[in-house]
Amino acid sequence: MFFRKKGKLRKEYNEKLISVLDEAKQEWVQQRSIEEMSVEPTFEVHCHTKISEAKYFFLFREAKNRKIVIKR
Repeated sequence: MFFRKKGKLRKEYNEKLISVLDEAKQEWVQQRSIEEMSVEPTFEVHCHTKISEAKYFFLFREAKNRKIVIKR
């Protein structure tokens, strides 16, 4: 009786995690391409790239821990 929403909530949050993971990946790829296209990338650009990478891999590890399968 008390745990009926458990599966529904887990599914909802897993879908939300997948969408956030996809956005983080797009942001990381964009930052990486900006850094690669720069003639002399500044320290700030490099930091933004590293932060984007860290966010993506944190979310990726969380999805892996939850054993989420992304079907494409």
